[in-house]
Amino acid sequence: MLYAPPILLPISIALMVAAVPEKSPLPDAVALKKMTARLAPVDLEVDISRLPQPERAALAKMVEAAQIMDPLFLRQSWSGNETLFFTLAQDKSPLGQERLHAFFQNKGPWDRIDLNRPFIPGVPEEKPPSGNFYPAGATKADLEKWMKSLPEARRQQAAGFFTTIRRDAAGKFQIVPYSVEYQGELARAAALLREAAQLADEPTLRDFLTKRADAFLSNDYYASDVAWMKLDASIEPTIGPYEVYEDEWLNAKAGFEAFIAVRDDAETAKLARFSSELQEIENNLPIDPKFRNPKLGALAPIRVVNSLFSSGDGNRGVQTAAYNLPNDEKIVKEMGSKRTMLKNVQELKFQKVLQPIANVALAPADQKNVSFDAFFTHILMHELMHGLGPHEVAAGGKKVTVREKLQDTYSALEEAKADISGLFAMQRLIDKGVLDKSFERTMYTTFLAGSFRSIRFGLTEAHGKGVALQINWLLDKGAYKVAPDGTFSVDAAKVKEGVASLTTEIMTIQATGDKAKAANLIAKMAIARPEVKRMLDKLSDVPVDIEPHFVTAEKLLAEARGGQSGAAR
Repeated sequence: MLYAPPILLPISIALMVAAVPEKSPLPDAVALKKMTARLAPVDLEVDISRLPQPERAALAKMVEAAQIMDPLFLRQSWSGNETLFFTLAQDKSPLGQERLHAFFQNKGPWDRIDLNRPFIPGVPEEKPPSGNFYPAGATKADLEKWMKSLPEARRQQAAGFFTTIRRDAAGKFQIVPYSVEYQGELARAAALLREAAQLADEPTLRDFLTKRADAFLSNDYYASDVAWMKLDASIEPTIGPYEVYEDEWLNAKAGFEAFIAVRDDAETAKLARFSSELQEIENNLPIDPKFRNPKLGALAPIRVVNSLFSSGDGNRGVQTAAYNLPNDEKIVKEMGSKRTMLKNVQELKFQKVLQPIANVALAPADQKNVSFDAFFTHILMHELMHGLGPHEVAAGGKKVTVREKLQDTYSALEEAKADISGLFAMQRLIDKGVLDKSFERTMYTTFLAGSFRSIRFGLTEAHGKGVALQINWLLDKGAYKVAPDGTFSVDAAKVKEGVASLTTEIMTIQATGDKAKAANLIAKMAIARPEVKRMLDKLSDVPVDIEPHFVTAEKLLAEARGGQSGAAR
């Protein structure tokens, strides 16, 4: 069957430079079909029948605005993506359609799961680590030298989340705000968000949509981030530039993404109690007390939602299961950050990927100790722990962020920290009686199975690197055992100490801003050892992740465009 692009097709894309000549043999249609099949197709459905008609109309406008994040992210990821998209869209052959399908899965011509290998002719052999945030032909060393020469205020702007670096007419580096770089797309997205705000009845939703529309045009995201933190509505939109994974030079530039979701009030209420436990967890982190934060920001909002639509950096390769935003340290310090759990996405990942992995990778005695509750709760704790631990480093008489000190080593280490300290935090809550004692039986085993899920995201990806680091550390500590048949199991007597020791190691590196030590730890430990490789080979028939088909979003847009009545389910 030929691949038909879904509703997230780019709305406005300008032609750019031609691609470079072909350099290596590439997969044919059969191989590409096998490659894209690693992401199991699933229907993503959400019950929106209880939303009144004006809210459904507002929701449709949000989805339309979210669609624009796809072409924006394509532009950010690589300068040649736009031209390549038009070339692929014109090729109606089976091979052309398979290439288009793979292109949309990966948001570009490199296989994000398989070491960023190219699968389309006429593209560079290596995915540019600088993305399209910095000038073509520039080197990282040139960029850093220029940034160091700037006055402090300009340097902060150059290193900020919401600017690109280009060359002026004289060939010198200059700072370009996102609001200028992406003016056309952001103007359209802002107009759609304002239309949605006019249709929305809930005050905090209307306030966020209006202020985020303003931010797209002003490049000042502070007020809209504050409004997003205060958002308390049945519809939960997240839209804009957030994560910095695509900038592999400095981990500084934010990629555009969107998640349009509907809140699950019952599940949100269940998890709200965890926010009040964060300071106590911080006070007992296994690090030098001087590195702990004696006063965290405001209580972290927790939202459990069902995802209706995602795009841009939120829908490329492996799907996001939860997120912890905003990343702006100023907002985090003042208000904390919001943890959003995509419950329907997590359920599909558990069913399609994690449970089948457990049936192959774990020793028979451990397979019965894999549970969705442990999977779901650890993902929550992962997101909560992003907000705990060291976030600033003393340097030269002032404080700078850990992100700024660790640069390209930051993302992998931060993901590993959130994972491993999430287990530490869960054990702390079990010991206090906040979590049921039964979690102690299931959480470590579920996490082990989940580690094989995450390492398959690829060792060029922050989460994959972070998980490989953890597997190897826990193997070295004897917390994980490998049986003669190659299956893995948890040593209950050693796993707690293994978890605590890695939490100490990572957070101390972050607190001291020791980039050299971070790089050494990643180089040594973020690899797939032979016993892990052998197990990964056995998992070749298990999907790596899911590929959502946004069924409810499609029905919603059809309803809005056709003026039909009735609910989409």
